[in-house]
Order: sequence, then structure tokens, then C-alpha cells
Amino acid sequence: MAEATESAGDGGAASPRPLMRDLKAVGKKFMHVLYPRKSNTLLRDWDLWGPLFLCVILALMLQRDAVDSEKYGGPQFAEVFVTLWFGAVTITLNSKLLGGNISVFQSLCVLGYCILPLTVAMLICRLVLLVELGPVNFLVRLLVVILMFAWSVVASTAFLADSQPPNRKTLAVYPVCLFYFVISWMVLTFTPQ
Repeated sequence: MAEATESAGDGGAASPRPLMRDLKAVGKKFMHVLYPRKSNTLLRDWDLWGPLFLCVILALMLQRDAVDSEKYGGPQFAEVFVTLWFGAVTITLNSKLLGGNISVFQSLCVLGYCILPLTVAMLICRLVLLVELGPVNFLVRLLVVILMFAWSVVASTAFLADSQPPNRKTLAVYPVCLFYFVISWMVLTFTPQ
């Protein structure tokens, strides 16, 4: 009641409390991905702010100039954005068809937050690409991408494992691996030229 009169008294301006609450929730979910452990918190309190933020950041880092994309066929922002969201929706539909008890938005939340390691991999690869190109450069990028790919898969399966019937977990994990493999491939094959 006091909250309602408080917001009505200031002309309807939004208080900063809901924003801080949401930012703290997004931060907690990032921590769950950085330190994967079985938890229903990410599934129960889903949101799409973190996945949207990560998707936009990854798409911006993978985007090339229009001149470069015509010459080299590099992905544009919309292509990366649609690939990420379409892949996540496809995995969700697969999960539902296999008898999983997870909602579309819960799955999108988990899969989106678990893109964090691959976004970090893209940042590291962009920094490594500032150094002269060569075989050592590629090997460093390859190792980083493989490590972050594995991290994404492990983090997402830690959250999604309990939502699938025990005899169909492998069928549900395979598309997740394929989804993160496609993103990893885009990160690894990105060159700024």
C-alpha cells in the first residue's frame, strides 16, 4: 500500500527499485552460468533481458561492414540475431516434443544466458585477431572456442537435464550441442578483413 501511494505521489514516475531488482536477477543468472550447478532458479525465475543483451552483443561483434560482407559473405546483425533465436526456439520445440516439462520462455532463458561463454570467446578472439594472423593465432582462438563451447554445453545441460524424461536426455542434449557448435563456428571463423 505504501508503495502505491509513493509512486502516485511522485507523478507516476517509476522508482529505481524494480530496475535494481531486475539487474540483480540478471547478474545472479550470469553467475549461475559462470559457475554451473543444478538449480531450478534459472528455470523458475526466467527472463529474456540477459539473453537479449548477449544476443545483441554477439551479433554486433560478429557484424562486418557492408562492404566487407559483400566481398567475404560475413554475417550481418539480423542473420546472427535470427540464427540465435531460431535455434533456441527449435531446441525448445524439440524438448517439448520429447516430453520435456519446460516452457518456451524458460528454455529461451537458459539457452540465451548460456551464450555468455561464447560471447566471452568472441571478445577474446577479437583481441587475439589484433595480433598478426598465423597458425599460432588460429590455435589460440580454436582452444578458446572449444573451451567456451564445452562450458556453454555443460552450463545449459546442468539446467535443462531435469526437465527431460530420463530415457530421452541424450536426444534433448544433441540439438543443444549442435546449436552451440553453430555459434562457436561463427565465432571461430570470424575474421575482421
